[in-house]
Amino acid sequence: MGTARPAFGRVLADGEVRHCFVEDAAVRFIDRPGYEDGARETGVAPLAGLTVLAPVAPGKIVAVGLNYRAHAAELDMAVQAEPILFMKPATAVIGPGQAIVRPARSRQVDYEAELVLVVGRRCKQVAADEAAQYVAGYTCGNDVTARDLQRIDGQWTRAKSFDTFCPLGPWVVPEAPAAEACVSTCVDGVEVQHGFVADMIVSALELLAFASGVMTLEPGDVIMTGTPPGVGPLQSGQTVSVAVEGVGQLTNPVL
Repeated sequence: MGTARPAFGRVLADGEVRHCFVEDAAVRFIDRPGYEDGARETGVAPLAGLTVLAPVAPGKIVAVGLNYRAHAAELDMAVQAEPILFMKPATAVIGPGQAIVRPARSRQVDYEAELVLVVGRRCKQVAADEAAQYVAGYTCGNDVTARDLQRIDGQWTRAKSFDTFCPLGPWVVPEAPAAEACVSTCVDGVEVQHGFVADMIVSALELLAFASGVMTLEPGDVIMTGTPPGVGPLQSGQTVSVAVEGVGQLTNPVL
């Protein structure tokens, strides 16, 4: 990707969605998404008072199931020889502070903390050792899942696809987290999920290479890299926070 960018994302300013770079307590507005080259600055504003949105508006959300052995074990599911890919719709995306809405037809809506890779360049059939060239950065995600519907259906589309079931944010940071970085979830301030990037069966860059062998990936697409053990239900009125060490913390209320 060339020269490393600062963290970037999107905010709502005076009723308008604005792309921005973020540094400390201020944002620098830019005229295009932060993963694109040649962004021109169009102003500066304090972060306070702005609404932080999901940092990208992905055309595709590519997710992977059972990428941590301990998570597969807690669901009593076998680890597969190759990554299990599934899709979440773009309409599921929400940003920090926006509410996860539990659908009336589900009695068990689970949190799933995930490291999320953001694609920076169009790619197809990328080799794993070249994958880093196509990465814009990393953010936090919550692969919210209607677990009871997943069991009923025997596949994952409905359970993963409800509106609000893909919180992303707060920002995209250019540097990959360290292998020892913690991936965790807190519900109402109590830690309920804990794992490490190094625990992934298939790394984030390997997942990008694998997915690009299936479909063309476009700038702004995201790859959700799987969740560590400890998934569990969310109740209305709770607050859930997903954190990836070195990347950020993503907090959402639950309705």
